[in-house]
Amino acid sequence: MTTTLITGANKGLGFETARRLVAAGHTVYLGSRDPERGRRAAGELGARAVVLDVTDDASVAAAAKAIEADGGLDVLINNAGVEGRTPEGGVIGAADLTADMMRSIFETNVFGVVRVTHAFLPLLRRSAAPVVVNVSSGLASLTRVSTPDTPTYAYPGVAYPASKATVNMITVQFAKAFPEIRVNAVEPGYTATDLNGHTGTQTVQEGAEIIVRTAQLGPEGPTGGYFDIEGPLPW
Repeated sequence: MTTTLITGANKGLGFETARRLVAAGHTVYLGSRDPERGRRAAGELGARAVVLDVTDDASVAAAAKAIEADGGLDVLINNAGVEGRTPEGGVIGAADLTADMMRSIFETNVFGVVRVTHAFLPLLRRSAAPVVVNVSSGLASLTRVSTPDTPTYAYPGVAYPASKATVNMITVQFAKAFPEIRVNAVEPGYTATDLNGHTGTQTVQEGAEIIVRTAQLGPEGPTGGYFDIEGPLPW
């Protein structure tokens, strides 16, 4: 039985990923900052709720201790993330970006990934087929963001793409450091979720596909890669 933890999983892509992996036979820990929302979501799916705030050391440590006591972990999906928008819902561009805004985005998207991965590494290293999936973005691709006349080029935000580009670097370096673990970054696509005010052009069912696929990689699968549903992406 494969045991999987998904952060930020009480809604959106995390919830759909949990649903799919429960259906595939995984024991799924559904991580959520809000205990009640987490319990409701886990109850709906047949998953196990675990309170987990990726920005809080004590919360992450407690979650790791609880999951270790239950038997360990095989798959970690770092899904929790924020984009950061103006009060009106617009993207924060370069002219308005402050260090505090950047720090807030990085606290969840970057430091949260490192905090959670570090806490669960001892459990993953005991697994026979450990996997880490870091949910990235197509906006993390320097190649795409610098290619004129594309939707990616037109995106004016700074903090979110920078945070996800950092996640890609973390992915590569962790994959090199731990060759026994399949560590990959994935781009779900422009999916309608709370993250983007439900402006995305595809469903959570479509967006979750690459996350679910990568979560089920075997020991011979790729590692240190950056993928969308069609295959490898340019860095």
